[in-house]
Amino acid sequence: MNTLSAAQNLAAGVWQSGLGQFIAGLVIVAVLIAAVWLGFRVRDRESKTPEPEEQPQRPETDRLPGEMSEYRRPAEMPQTDGEHRLMPYQLKDGSEPSPEPPTEEKRKWGGISSGGFGSGGTGHGD
Repeated sequence: MNTLSAAQNLAAGVWQSGLGQFIAGLVIVAVLIAAVWLGFRVRDRESKTPEPEEQPQRPETDRLPGEMSEYRRPAEMPQTDGEHRLMPYQLKDGSEPSPEPPTEEKRKWGGISSGGFGSGGTGHGD
């Protein structure tokens, strides 16, 4: 006993014959073409990209903007009488500006082997 109506039989026959898949493919292609066309319209409404002459230029110096270099030396640790301890607000920053560059001996590691990952050493001058 066939419980499908005539319209349902016709729809099932059209889908099985491939005509339904062809129409669905045309609809998908039409939607994709419309999306590309809309994308072009949106892009045309955007502002133009600046010309090479309009691009920002780097400063004439070889340094980056905002970059500063200076020599620093450790700040002196204030001495106490041994009865009173220093509070954090009594300490200065860790270093202060220095007008002259550090000597070659101060720039070296001082005999401590840094070691490396997987080198087998602890990195503490073994």
